[in-house]
Amino acid sequence: MPAVKASGLLGDTPARDYAHKLALFNEFAAPEIRDVIHNLRLLPGMAVLDAGCGTGHALGWLQEAVAPSGLVIGMDLASAHTATARQLADRHVSVLQAQLLHPPLRSASFDLVWCANTIHHLRDPLAGAMALKGLLRTGGRLVLAQSALVPELVFAWDAGLERRVADAVRRYYQHRYALEDNDLSAVRNIVGLARRTQLHNIKVHTLMIERISPLSPLDHSYLLDAIFRGTWGERLRPYLAGDDFAELERLCDPSHCAFALSRPDFHFAQSLTIVAGTS
Repeated sequence: MPAVKASGLLGDTPARDYAHKLALFNEFAAPEIRDVIHNLRLLPGMAVLDAGCGTGHALGWLQEAVAPSGLVIGMDLASAHTATARQLADRHVSVLQAQLLHPPLRSASFDLVWCANTIHHLRDPLAGAMALKGLLRTGGRLVLAQSALVPELVFAWDAGLERRVADAVRRYYQHRYALEDNDLSAVRNIVGLARRTQLHNIKVHTLMIERISPLSPLDHSYLLDAIFRGTWGERLRPYLAGDDFAELERLCDPSHCAFALSRPDFHFAQSLTIVAGTS
């Protein structure tokens, strides 16, 4: 396979591997994502592409919707992600390792392109959206899904700390990837992005992924491993005041009496925005 060049605004390369975090999110958000796919009203025989398929959890849900005669293809930049997706995928599903900006696929060949939590990773999201639009048949649909356009609710009892932690995460990403504010906020205008691709019949819907205590094992694992340890943790220490970081450590420590996920009033809310338009 020819070398795949990196195009990631957030450090994505073919060698980068965050498959574990992707799998945790997809298992956590499975009920909501499956409902979204169900509401797309896909039909048997349709051809569907999952652009930025990650670990491939959605491939099976898409395949269910277009079976028995439909075609589903997954595509992702990272070799570790595509390897996991191939293990999970039905034998009728193909998984390609490729760059979204240069998909090795025939133009005008898909009835639907699904692209979730991916377009904001590109340095040129408009070029990515245009590349995906070019894969659609006349009347085909491009669906862009993006989580967390609305600020997440994590520490409902301490809005100040919640806000400062979110700001620390933003500054961490800016420093790590040499980004400007607009680089991180541009994804909020995915409706504008869809307009600029000249899609028709654009519709948008934002739903909330909400969890309260007691948490299921899957929800607990996602919040603890992907958020408390993976997104936060030691790397936020330089971006928080000493007292704030100490409090965050207590809230994220399962052995501490203040552990957030053990609180009876724990309430987590994360938005998922769906923008769809036709070619």
